[in-house]
Amino acid sequence: MPVIATNTAANTALRYLNLNSTQESSSVAKLSSGSRITKASDDAAGLAVGVRLQSDVTVLQQASTNASHGMSVLQTADGGASRISDILQRMKTLAAQSLSGAVTDDERAYINSEFTQLISEIDSIATGTRFNGEALLDGTTDFATGVDFLLGTDAATDTLTVTIDDLDSTALTLNASTVDTQANASTAAASIDTAIDTVLSARASIGAQMSRFDYRGQMIETSIENLSSAQSAIMDADVAEEQSNLTTAEVLTDASISALSHANDMATRLSKLLQ
Repeated sequence: MPVIATNTAANTALRYLNLNSTQESSSVAKLSSGSRITKASDDAAGLAVGVRLQSDVTVLQQASTNASHGMSVLQTADGGASRISDILQRMKTLAAQSLSGAVTDDERAYINSEFTQLISEIDSIATGTRFNGEALLDGTTDFATGVDFLLGTDAATDTLTVTIDDLDSTALTLNASTVDTQANASTAAASIDTAIDTVLSARASIGAQMSRFDYRGQMIETSIENLSSAQSAIMDADVAEEQSNLTTAEVLTDASISALSHANDMATRLSKLLQ
């Protein structure tokens, strides 16, 4: 029924114009942000899951850095332990030399001088092998009892404890006067063998912990990849689909504008009937 008091056609066209314009704006927002969910109403459940996945990925990225730091700590400690092992080999040679009947006590005094200096060097290495200012091999820091590294998303279960043995001369039971006589040299040789075994055991422990960090680091990287993929499937916009939606919305918006224009002209055309 043609009327001029209420332009129903214009109201209908305006309603569809607003609807199509909103859809067009939504598609533009998704394309420009690259996200399928630009507001909670787009997908409330998907937003909750996606944000949780994104949070896990962020934590795992830090865990990957933690694993790298842990590996660096152990590599630093192993480097120092390796040098101590080299020194012990030299000390064993000196003890064997002092045991020889071909040398006199005067010469053993010279041998003992080097032997004593090497013990001091072991202590220097033990205190000087540091990571971020913390000594690793002298038993004075938390690494002697264990330091935790978070390597996952759960602080209660995803931790790896790094423990590094004390390798200074006291822990290795080295005596500075172990080679000044033939008798002392004999005792020193046995002590050095024990010290070498202690260092080897410490290095084996360090190596085992490095292996764990290596495997855990690989697992973290795999988890990051998989969770990022899952988060992308939920949160990221399908560009092709959204471009199609945008094109459709643009066409419908243009049609709504045209329809609204025609609807607004209807009242003018109807008024001509009164002339």
